[in-house]
Amino acid sequence: MTAGREPLQTLEEIKTMMERNSRFVSLSGWSGVAAGICGLVAAFLAFRKLEAYGINSTGVQRQPDAVRIDRMPELEGELLLLGGITFITALVFAVLYTYLRSKKTGVPLWGFMARRLIISVAVPMIVGGLVIWRITDFELYGLVAPACLLFYGLALINASKFTLSEVRYLGYAQLLLGVINLWAIGYGLYFWAAGFGVLHIAYGLVMWNKYERNEKETA
Repeated sequence: MTAGREPLQTLEEIKTMMERNSRFVSLSGWSGVAAGICGLVAAFLAFRKLEAYGINSTGVQRQPDAVRIDRMPELEGELLLLGGITFITALVFAVLYTYLRSKKTGVPLWGFMARRLIISVAVPMIVGGLVIWRITDFELYGLVAPACLLFYGLALINASKFTLSEVRYLGYAQLLLGVINLWAIGYGLYFWAAGFGVLHIAYGLVMWNKYERNEKETA
């Protein structure tokens, strides 16, 4: 029985080695959980910020002229700052957890596949950032959240070629939310919280359970 399992074990080891050479497999599920928590916190703070300016969660002013024209740049700046802090915080956690897992898997954090992964994510994200920039120039704020979800989903699908294949399903889910949001303008923060918050946490927990839960036992 043991001898019969040896070829299977050898094949599994070869498969693992090939995956490590062709894909960046050190992404941690906890990175997704941390990013999701950051997304939910950011959505909550954005809700509070809008309320402070007299705007409800759908972007409609509760009172006539609740936000004066001269205060709109101030609101935009605060929301942009919040988005920047959220992105940097999530990125720091992602790098930290990925580094810790790379030590367990023996895959270099900054290897060839990691560079290809970053490039595959960066291109759609940079283009998306430019598109969103122009959207805000035309004050089409209702399109900001769906645009974020759509370009992020495309980035994930593009990146799935160089990392865990499950990443593409997270990308498809982000695309679905983004498309639905295009027909539910004004509810962007809800979709944003669902995509960048809830979906990230769910994805992270699934990945942790599938790939990391028993790593200590199998390492």
